[in-house]
Formats: sequence, C-alpha cells, structure tokens
Amino acid sequence: MRKYVIMGVQGSGKGTQSKLLREEFGLVHISVGDIFRWNVRNHTKLGAQVRRIMAAGDLVDDDLVESVVRRRLDEHDWNFGFIIDGFPRNGRQAEFFMESYDIDAVIHLELPDDEVRRRVLSRRLCPNCGMDYNLIADRPEQEGRCDICGHSLVTRADDTPEALESRLRDYHEKTRPVLELFRRKEVVHDVDGRPPLDEIQQAIRDTLGLPPYVKPAAA
Repeated sequence: MRKYVIMGVQGSGKGTQSKLLREEFGLVHISVGDIFRWNVRNHTKLGAQVRRIMAAGDLVDDDLVESVVRRRLDEHDWNFGFIIDGFPRNGRQAEFFMESYDIDAVIHLELPDDEVRRRVLSRRLCPNCGMDYNLIADRPEQEGRCDICGHSLVTRADDTPEALESRLRDYHEKTRPVLELFRRKEVVHDVDGRPPLDEIQQAIRDTLGLPPYVKPAAA
C-alpha cells in the first residue's frame, strides 16, 4: 500500500500528476480543492461557506479542512493506497496527519512565483461540467467554450490577481514550513514543476523508485 502526499504552490500541477499516479497504481486521489469545488457546484451548505471564503481570496480554516480530510479518509476505500493534495497546509495540519497515518513519501513540486502567476491567471473553468482549461497549454477548441458541453467558460472566483497574491503569501508563510516537518522524517522528494507534464511524472517515478511512465498512445 502506498500513501503519498503531493505538495506545491497553486498551479504547480499537483492534481495532474496525482491523477497520472492514480490511474496506473490504483491509488485514491484525495483532492481537498476538488471536494470543496464539488460542494460549491452542488450548492451545499459547505459549498456556500467555501464560496464566500474563496471569493475573499482566503484559505478555509484548519478545523473545516481537517474534518473534511478525516471524513474522506475514514471511508477506507483506498485498498492500494492514496495520494492526497491540498493538505496539509500548515504545521497544525501536518502534526494531525503524521499522528494518524504513516506517509511513504511527500512529493514537492517546486515552481517559482512568476510561473505560478502566469499559469493560474490563464486558467478557465466550465461551471456546467467542471472541466478545467488553461489558455497556455490546454486551450478549448472554440474560444471561450467548453469542448465537452459547449457552456461558456469562466474565470474561477479565486483566480484574481489579488486573491492569488494572498494565497502566495499564505503558502510561503504557513505551508512551506510544513515541508521542514516532513524533511525531519526524510520523506520529502523535491521535483522541478516547470518541465512538460510527462517529464515531471517520470521524475516523480524515478525519485520514488516506481516503474517508468509510458505516455498513452494518441487515439
């Protein structure tokens, strides 16, 4: 059983790399951000609370994040293991996590702030089906329209320059110190988040001692 944490600033590719590992190794991908966005799209009570927080450019408080993660992991549907992203984000969450689970590795995707800004401010979202796009590397076939359902694409409420700067400050002040806690356990693997996604995936596998990545053949 493999239990991984993937860390990195917003826009570093945590979700993309997690999904590639999930698909081949049967891991459960637990994305705190995806859980919150699902609740926002489905207009749940939690979603309304998260929408207000995201619009202000703030991060969800520790108690709420911990309760969501705990409930998800308590489902115990991760027979082959899990890879979790978006958690932990500060020292308190890291202590909670390390007390509860034996982590095999922490994958740290390194990305400079200027590249984060370039990537994040180019993101677009389909509010109807949830499909993500990036105007740099993953443009829709028809400008401004979702390839899947044809709905108009929007900018996420938390992808404004002001909100991004707030999250970058929060990351450097609170989340980066979490890496130092994990480094004491000698489980952190630093990976450059700038190359193409398949090269990053191979670098992750190399450092974790996993079988090589084989890029799927084009349909």
